[in-house]
Amino acid sequence: MIPRTLFSESHEIFRASVRRFVETSLVPHHRQWERDGIVPRSVWREAGGHGLLCCNVPEEYGGAGADWLHNVVVIEELARAGVSGPGSGFMVHSEMAAAYLMNFGSETAKRLYLPRMVSGEMIGAIALTEPDAGSDLKSIKTRARLEKNDEYEISGQKLYISNGHNADLVVVACKTDPDKGAKGVSLIVVETDQPGFKRGRKLEKLGLHAQDTSELFFDAVRAPARNLLGREGAGFGMLMSKLVQERLVQAIRSVRAAEAIIDWTIDYTKQRKAFGHTLADFQNTQFKLAELTADTSCTRAFVDRCVAVFMAGELSAVDAAQVKMVAANLQCRVADECLQFFGGFGYVFELPIARAFVDARVAKIAGGAIEVMKQIISREIFSSHVG
Repeated sequence: MIPRTLFSESHEIFRASVRRFVETSLVPHHRQWERDGIVPRSVWREAGGHGLLCCNVPEEYGGAGADWLHNVVVIEELARAGVSGPGSGFMVHSEMAAAYLMNFGSETAKRLYLPRMVSGEMIGAIALTEPDAGSDLKSIKTRARLEKNDEYEISGQKLYISNGHNADLVVVACKTDPDKGAKGVSLIVVETDQPGFKRGRKLEKLGLHAQDTSELFFDAVRAPARNLLGREGAGFGMLMSKLVQERLVQAIRSVRAAEAIIDWTIDYTKQRKAFGHTLADFQNTQFKLAELTADTSCTRAFVDRCVAVFMAGELSAVDAAQVKMVAANLQCRVADECLQFFGGFGYVFELPIARAFVDARVAKIAGGAIEVMKQIISREIFSSHVG
């Protein structure tokens, strides 16, 4: 294996601490959280106390002021352990809700919310998707109107909202000017204890069973003007600017999950007997795992390079689309082909491989569907081609 050069000694010390917490406080309870369809709030506070949430939030807002590579360590360790509930939930909280607030929020809003997000006292979500608007965000119908008392009144419906059942605050995409299309989209932070806010049912999903995903309803919900992120009409641009990070995070999770699945499969095939031999003795096993390992190593090199470029502030939207697409496809292929080695055991949900298989599928959807990634990439290669 080619040594990774991204991380310093302090990052690896932090990784050891995160791994201990994940293995002792998350892994033993994850199956129960999958049955419950939610991670308890106490676990969020415990994770905050151990420094797993919003690592790169500056000290002045209650964070550790660490670099973003500490966030990467957390993402990788959660993916490695197969704890998709907190893994996905913490990512939405730290890499999306807190990131939007930190980058675009007013000083008052940042000082009010970020310290409690770092500690896990306050759980964040981001509400974009609606029943009639998924990838086409300029078509959202949720409406926000600024009243004379300097409060926004927000009405509408959101769907498929990760952390929706647990959330204390939600970054809501809404139309402040319905006649301007994308230029009428704004982002407003809404506290969920406000009158008129209602959670729908917890949605039963194919995978990510421990992550709460909900419908959200806004019926004249109030939010102070200071909770507007950036300026009115700038929401679409802010969303596009943060998609690079979101897609890179998906790639980081995908390649680390693929590595973990391969490790589980190697261990299993070395122990499982068939026809007087272990599965690892058969050439088919050796060749297939060699192929998957090589492909995963190549993807790992690509992901790490993209992380380094992102840290330098130079990762493009096209590069992010490429790495997200490649890593997501890899994760799904590795999960599918490795599950086959487990035979009937692989179809039993008690085994991590079965859960990894169903959890993998969302990688081709979250952060932008694979088809959208192909569109972004193809648009670039054909517009730049000189023949």
